[in-house]
Amino acid sequence: MYFTFTREAVVLHILFVVLAFHFFWPLGLAALAFFIYRRSQWRRMAYAGDSEMMPWNGQGRFERKMARAQEKVSRAVAKAERYCGSRGWAAAPSSGNHAFDEYRRETLKRLEDEQTEFHDFLGRLRAAKDRSEFDAFMADRRRRESEPPAEPQAPQG
Repeated sequence: MYFTFTREAVVLHILFVVLAFHFFWPLGLAALAFFIYRRSQWRRMAYAGDSEMMPWNGQGRFERKMARAQEKVSRAVAKAERYCGSRGWAAAPSSGNHAFDEYRRETLKRLEDEQTEFHDFLGRLRAAKDRSEFDAFMADRRRRESEPPAEPQAPQG
């Protein structure tokens, strides 16, 4: 039904454009413009969802991109599982020394706990600082509201 761009058709198009430029340059220019237009028109129809033209079973552009992203993620997960095995994502490979592996696990666990405690401390510190700044602002505002407005002084001259 529709014209599709196979490898042979592309070669014939290029050959026709080259020969057209060789014999009569305006004809070559017109042929080049026509083939560029046809290719862009074919792509537009393919992205619009014409299932006869699309080799990807009527999926839209977004669906194709999402499917490709999911394939990439699944390949990455499979690669990580091959590397880490059942130990999980963050587990380092075994060094072969059981005592060292146990020490490393305990040290990493302790460091993670310290990091969590430190982040909690920073959050409390920021909250206390914000609270003290807000209290100072409110006290200053109350002080300004309770004072009578100062009378403007006339310029002396």
